[in-house]
Amino acid sequence: MTDLAKKTILMVITSHDKLGNTGEKTGFWVEELAAPYYVLKNAGFNVVLASPLGGQPPIDPKSELADFQTEDTRKFDKDAKAQAKLANTLKLSDIEFDQIDAIFYPGGHGPLWDLVDNVDSISLIENSIKHNKPVAALCHASAVFLNAKDPQGGSIVNGKTVTGFSNTEEDAVELSQVVPFLLENELRAKGGVYQKGPDWASFTVEDGLIITGQNPSSSAAAAKRLVSKLNA
Repeated sequence: MTDLAKKTILMVITSHDKLGNTGEKTGFWVEELAAPYYVLKNAGFNVVLASPLGGQPPIDPKSELADFQTEDTRKFDKDAKAQAKLANTLKLSDIEFDQIDAIFYPGGHGPLWDLVDNVDSISLIENSIKHNKPVAALCHASAVFLNAKDPQGGSIVNGKTVTGFSNTEEDAVELSQVVPFLLENELRAKGGVYQKGPDWASFTVEDGLIITGQNPSSSAAAAKRLVSKLNA
């Protein structure tokens, strides 16, 4: 699957494309894939892309608007190898735990629907923590931890300092009544010690093997934390 001489990072991308009952599309947020992808690649890691359904994951159309483009998104759009990987993501159920050294979850609203209860994702997270492998999640993708258990059977975020898309940010994008739950509230309900920075500013936290970023601006910083963790 990869160059075995390098550590392999699995990036798990949502396959969900419907924004609740609005009739609008959602998916993953381009910056939250592109920025970490290059941080991890430039650090010398293999980067493997997977999604629940495999194949091309849905892109949140809003993330392709001009206001949200960055140097990394523009580079990713023109990167033929990266685009080929994205068009042919592996099916998450085909990923074997011993093939990976860490997991990174890009956000977008999609994960709130299809990665919260995904048994393959939960299994990978639980096995990673059990075997001392770090897991990073960005923005709405912090929801992937909500149903994962620690080796003692408790919530994996119980007592852990975590972040993710905040209630005030959800209010600002006017989707608080559309999403299936408010991520900040659910992380707190699971015993997570939720922290946040200013809305839309880069903010990341690390507690043991769990790394989380608050929003798209946190994309590169969250990936850099993962690189540091793996190189420690």
